[in-house]
Amino acid sequence: MVRALKRLLAVLAVTAAGGLLLAGCGGERLRDLYYDLQPQVSLSPAPRPVPGILRVSPLAARGFAGGTRIVYRTQQQPLRVQRYDELLWESPPASAIADALVAALRAGRVFQHVIVAGDPARADFLLSGELTRFEHRPTDQPPGVSVEFSLALIQARGRGLLASNSYAGFEPTTNGADGRTTPEAMVAAFDRLTGRLIEQAIRDVQALPPERFR
Repeated sequence: MVRALKRLLAVLAVTAAGGLLLAGCGGERLRDLYYDLQPQVSLSPAPRPVPGILRVSPLAARGFAGGTRIVYRTQQQPLRVQRYDELLWESPPASAIADALVAALRAGRVFQHVIVAGDPARADFLLSGELTRFEHRPTDQPPGVSVEFSLALIQARGRGLLASNSYAGFEPTTNGADGRTTPEAMVAAFDRLTGRLIEQAIRDVQALPPERFR
């Protein structure tokens, strides 16, 4: 009983600090809430795809960035990365971003063929990267979410580097009439920001001169 009360008070403390309305108040049983990251990507197909096969690897991620519990950081403790107890991603964000990159590359016809890790086809180009930040910032002004990842595109033969960039941004969350940010609004902000960064990454690849791929 004492342990459950302490757990509830800890959740309410985070809620008050960030204005994030979590489940489990009013005596209700606290339960895990899972959310699916779905980056909003809108791209025009390339007029002529790059000949060859591109293999996209899952993004690397260290520490909390590689897990499924949603991470947050407050202005009161800017050096401390924390995790919500009841808010989780259905799959690690690093994997979800890699899946979204594959879908965007295929939809944009950037390469003739796009495959994933484990596909037996021999790739001509390799895309890999690392997710370094994927966190909610509930006490920032305005509150929002922050994301950063890096990508590297290399030739499979000879391992020549074709492009390497970092993508980072901040997206405000929307508040309800009571001034609180719901978990759904937080996830929607992640979707918008991640989609925008993926769009920029795809445009950077599309802007490479054709001779770079020969």
